[in-house]
Amino acid sequence: MKTIEIKGRKIGSDYAPFIIAEMSGNHNQSLERALEIVEAAARSGAHGLKIQTYTADTMTLDLCEGEFFINDSTSLWQGNSLYKLYQQAYTPWEWHEPIFERCRELGIIGFSTPFDATAVDFLESLDVPCYKIASFENTDLPLIRKVASTGKPMIISTGMANVAELDETVRTAKESGCENIILLKCTSTYPATPENTNILTIPHLRDLFDVQVGLSDHTMGIGVSVASVALGATVIEKHFTLARADGGVDSAFSMEPEEMRQLVIESARAWQALGKISYGVTEAEKKSIIFRRSLYIAQDMKKGDTLTPANLRAIRPGSGLPPKYYDILLGKRIGRDVKAGQPLQWDLIGENHD
Repeated sequence: MKTIEIKGRKIGSDYAPFIIAEMSGNHNQSLERALEIVEAAARSGAHGLKIQTYTADTMTLDLCEGEFFINDSTSLWQGNSLYKLYQQAYTPWEWHEPIFERCRELGIIGFSTPFDATAVDFLESLDVPCYKIASFENTDLPLIRKVASTGKPMIISTGMANVAELDETVRTAKESGCENIILLKCTSTYPATPENTNILTIPHLRDLFDVQVGLSDHTMGIGVSVASVALGATVIEKHFTLARADGGVDSAFSMEPEEMRQLVIESARAWQALGKISYGVTEAEKKSIIFRRSLYIAQDMKKGDTLTPANLRAIRPGSGLPPKYYDILLGKRIGRDVKAGQPLQWDLIGENHD
C-alpha cells in the first residue's frame, strides 16, 4: 500500500497511526479556548489538529421549520434549527491563521474540513497541507473535484456511503488530480456505539479501493480506535475538547487530553504488536527457554535402578530432555549413580539389557 506523506509525517502500515484531534465546535466561540485546545492536543501527542471551515450560510438556509429544525428527542442538538446550530459551532475564518500558526509552533499538523468551494479557496490561501471531507459531504462530487484539484492529500470519511457511492467519490478524486487518498470508516451517529461501528469494514475498504484506511471514531473511550489498528487503520480521528464538562456542541462525545494521550500511546503499542507472522523462539525469548519443562531425576538413584513416575518428573527448568520422551524412558535403567535434581540426558541411560 502506498505510503502518504503530510508535512514530513509518513502515513502507512510501516508507521504508528496518525492521530487527529478534531476541534470542531469545541472552541465555544472563544479564540483563546481554541488555541488552548491546540496546545492541549500537542501536549497529548496528537499528530494533527483539524478544524472546520464553513459559515451557517454556506451550510444551510436560515429557516426554523420542517427539515431545517432538529426535532429528534434523541439528538444532542434537539430544539435547534440547523442554521442556529452552525452559527454556534462554526470557526470564524479570521481564527484559522492564528490556529494554524499555533499548530506550526507546536509541531502539530493543522488542517481543515471545507464545506464548499469558497472554503477551499480560503484554505488554499493559508496553504493547508491536506484536506478532510466529512461524511455528510462525501457524495458532493463538485466539492470532491474542487478539493482534489489542489493535488493535496484527501482524508475522506465514509459514513452512510454505500460501495457504489464511495467508488464514485474515489474515482472523482483521482480523476480530478488527487493521488493520495485516505478513507476513514465512520459511523455518523453522535456518539456512536461500538456495536454499530463495524470496524471489520476497514480492511475491506483498503483492499477494495487500494488506499490507506483509518477510522473516524465517535465512540466513547479508546477501545474501538485501538482495535482498529489491528485491522489496518493508519489514521485515527477523534473529536477533542479540554473538558466535556465545559459543554459545547460536540463536547458530549469528545476526548479529553488524558484520554487523547492514552490513545496516542496505546495505538502505537497496538501497531508495534502487529509485527509479522512468527513462530518459534524470538531473540527476546531466548533467555526464557530455560524455564520450559523438561525431565529431571526426582530422587537419588543407583546405577541399574529403574526409572519410574516416582523418580522421573517433568518439571521446570528446561535443561533436561523434552517431556515428550517421558513415556519412552519409564522402565529404563539408569547407567550410573545420580542425585536428585539431575537433568536427564541420554548419556545417563544404561545398556538396559535384561
